[in-house]
Amino acid sequence: MQRTGIYDAKNNFSALIEQVEKGEEVRITRHGKEVVRMLPMRRKPVITDEQIARELEQIDALHKVIRPGPSWTQLRDEGRQE
Repeated sequence: MQRTGIYDAKNNFSALIEQVEKGEEVRITRHGKEVVRMLPMRRKPVITDEQIARELEQIDALHKVIRPGPSWTQLRDEGRQE
């Protein structure tokens, strides 16, 4: 982790960005008080077509196991006297 003042950060902004890209955390201060924290972006994992196909197969299998319950009209009419 690196700490730097605003003036130095302004003059060395490109170098600070390079450090953050390498995974380092940079904190920028004003009068000794931290005002900005620069953190590297977390990359989202890439999902492959095979993973998507596997997930869809699992969903299809689950749909075959689940049996639908009573319809909303059956629930509404339950207990009503005719």
